[in-house]
Amino acid sequence: MPVIEGDAVRSREAIVIDVVSDMVCPWCYIGKRKLEAALGELAAHDPDAEPSVRWHPFQLNPDLPPQGVSRSAYLHAKFGGEMRAAEIYARVKAVGAEVGIAFDFDRIEVQPNTLAAHRLIAWVQERADAGLTSGLVERLFQAYFVQGRAIGEPDVLAQIASEAGLELAAARAMLASSEGLAAVLGEDREARNVGINGVPFFIFNGSTAVSGAHDPKTLLEAIAKARSRSTEGLTR
Repeated sequence: MPVIEGDAVRSREAIVIDVVSDMVCPWCYIGKRKLEAALGELAAHDPDAEPSVRWHPFQLNPDLPPQGVSRSAYLHAKFGGEMRAAEIYARVKAVGAEVGIAFDFDRIEVQPNTLAAHRLIAWVQERADAGLTSGLVERLFQAYFVQGRAIGEPDVLAQIASEAGLELAAARAMLASSEGLAAVLGEDREARNVGINGVPFFIFNGSTAVSGAHDPKTLLEAIAKARSRSTEGLTR
């Protein structure tokens, strides 16, 4: 039977999305939810688009000790005290509620060093599918901002990995080693070298960048612009 042109299998268009973020950045969590909303709209209106999300490390507090510091001491140094922090976080909580995040900043007792968390994400991203990686990232955000868990502790991180569907013993062994340490530090350094000084930071198809937790409309516009640039490059 001859193939009718309209019935031919249409090719999928890959859209690479690089997300630079940190697990202790509330706007990064909000940005993740807004990106997911944008990709949901994209899938509904353009089923040929095939987005692929890659997560990249950025430490907001790279100088914290491995064990972290008390949250109250951190808030005092950063905002001048917990009362001032509560005023600032009130807006964050309101925006979070709009995207389904129940921020509970009062449950956080330790401001963690996030290097180990970034190593865990990188380790999973190299070995598993995008869905498993996204699930881990979501659980890390939730563990910190909703449950108040100490995501700088290797045992806590290994448990979160297990909850995300990963092997507990393997995650624990990786975290006890130095695997991925140089690579994560290198990526963090590279982000700063190219001028990224705040997160979340989104890069679409390596050509169009968006800084901040923007609404889905803005992200979709950036995706459209990146796709247009990719098409122009192919026709030249």
